[in-house]
Amino acid sequence: MTIIKMSDLKLKNKRVLIREDLNVPLKNGSITSDIRIRAAIPTIKAALKAGAKVMIMSHLGRPTEGTFDPQYSLAPIAASLSKLLKMDVPLITHWVNGVDMSNHSVVLLENVRFNNGETDNSPALSEKMAKLCDVFVMDAFATAHRAESSTCGIIQYAPLSCAGPLLINELDILHKIMLKPARPVVAIVGGSKVSTKLTLLDKLAQKVDTLIVGGGIANTFIAAEGHTVGKSLYEPDLIDEAERLTLEAKKRNASIPVPTDVVVSEKFSEDAESSIRLVSQIDDNEKIFDIGPDTTKEFADIIKKAKTILWNGPVGAFEVEQFSEGTRGIAKAIAESKGFSVAGGGDTLAAIEKYGVANKISYISTGGGAFLAFLEGEPLPAITALEEHAKQTEKT
Repeated sequence: MTIIKMSDLKLKNKRVLIREDLNVPLKNGSITSDIRIRAAIPTIKAALKAGAKVMIMSHLGRPTEGTFDPQYSLAPIAASLSKLLKMDVPLITHWVNGVDMSNHSVVLLENVRFNNGETDNSPALSEKMAKLCDVFVMDAFATAHRAESSTCGIIQYAPLSCAGPLLINELDILHKIMLKPARPVVAIVGGSKVSTKLTLLDKLAQKVDTLIVGGGIANTFIAAEGHTVGKSLYEPDLIDEAERLTLEAKKRNASIPVPTDVVVSEKFSEDAESSIRLVSQIDDNEKIFDIGPDTTKEFADIIKKAKTILWNGPVGAFEVEQFSEGTRGIAKAIAESKGFSVAGGGDTLAAIEKYGVANKISYISTGGGAFLAFLEGEPLPAITALEEHAKQTEKT
């Protein structure tokens, strides 16, 4: 993979447009997790230190394209950036046809999805974005799997396009754990359905030493062992796939351990009464919402012995306290492990925040869909565009 890096370019007096992923969770207009904003700060500071005039752009949520919607405004992000950079970062509302940078070192451009054509990767919009800058920096790994104007289309039209430090670091880390990991390798994959992560499970079952499954995914594996899962979410039509994955792992002397005990309840709510059951003792009217204490200890012991750990998804409905101990135990085990750990995915980031283990995880990916797409081996449109741009630039 050959792409131009921002660190290799001279940016003094250049208009630099940086695409970051500042799509952070908001509640009543306040940011509830600024992990992605803080992750972008080193790139922005590096461009400013190099003497560039910096424009930052991002999306936030899923507004109706082409329509301004105040609930999706980047105003809270502009305030956060100003605080973290210790300088004023004004929010520019109308920017597609030009940005006056004469009185500013850095500005934030309003939500890219307020522009018609963004998600369709409109050539017309991509060209307008490209005319804003001398150098375009793609630094938003979390959006690299989307072919959109601000992530992909702009790359071919900008005078010079490159990858930012955050993007480069993300790719380096993910290549490391997928191509040359220290063993044993343990992957923890949670989620509601096998079907949504089947490609990932298939890929990991061929690479890791232990594949720990959680959430609704685990329920299908429990059912594949012949146990009744009551009214739990599971996919009976994918039991054969669960059996196949387990068999393929065994052929490699790897394993996909299935929970031996679980936390069940008849309803999912803050006041739900919960019980611990062996997987062979689940009642017909019960639902599985978490792994049990014995399983948590078993999985924690496996994780602590690992030299490489990949974590994508909680193992239970950790938002409710009664169903949070499994994910808490997994998070604690990863934090205590001496292995190299990588965590990614929206729910995973929320669990990391909840249990305060961010500083004890080797690398936290800012990507969600892109993180999964990379692990599944899918091409990422933005990375492909950067590679093509590098080839064309080299020819000229």
